[in-house]
Amino acid sequence: MKFRYKVSVEYDGTNYSGFQKQKNIKLKTIEGVLEESIYFFSGQKVKICASGRTDSGVHALCQTIHFDLDKKYSNYTIIMALNYYLRGEDIVVIDCQLVDNNFNARLSSKMRYYRYIIINRKYPLTLDKKRAWHIAKELDINLMNEAKLFLIGKHDFSSFRDSQCQSKSAVKTINDILITKKDHQIYIDVSAKSFLHHMVRNIVGTLILVGQKKIDAIKIKEILAMKDRTKSGANAPAHGLYFLKTDY
Repeated sequence: MKFRYKVSVEYDGTNYSGFQKQKNIKLKTIEGVLEESIYFFSGQKVKICASGRTDSGVHALCQTIHFDLDKKYSNYTIIMALNYYLRGEDIVVIDCQLVDNNFNARLSSKMRYYRYIIINRKYPLTLDKKRAWHIAKELDINLMNEAKLFLIGKHDFSSFRDSQCQSKSAVKTINDILITKKDHQIYIDVSAKSFLHHMVRNIVGTLILVGQKKIDAIKIKEILAMKDRTKSGANAPAHGLYFLKTDY
């Protein structure tokens, strides 16, 4: 009999080559470290399944994974044991639940949430150097909020899709985009059931052009219609992006 565990993980992605293990390449990844920790704890080699696969340098506040073990453990035991073997890593288990075997961290997802953090000030960063994008020139978030409206809903997001994206279709539905500012920090929160590779970072890079008044808000609508990645803004740095959570 197999027991399925749903585990919530927080991590700083700075020192990892993304979430997913790379075939035939020995790089330190979130997935690899987690599977190793599960093996040290349980003696079983497992393949974990995650809600989303973050790129190198991207962080997570609540990434959801699942894995199966032959033995039933308490939630507390899973959390404490994995965190023991994760000591020294920038990864921590924050929750665990024993779930039905039909649960799937990726396929059972109803909504995913990402946050991009920008620090908008003239002087450089110290503590947040690897955790936010520093933009010195003042951004107009009113214009950015005007531009975001063209992105919400179901669209062909080819203009915001990485050339290496393996998704069969570029059509996605953005549920909402919230852009807020508190002191020098600007938060861009994006929710959708699923995303294309680099989609959020490409959207952020384009919204920044609007905030800097380099393009008009209405230009976003034109960029979408062009279905051409070369027409949108630069890919925002990975270190400003956070995987927030998943709804099930």
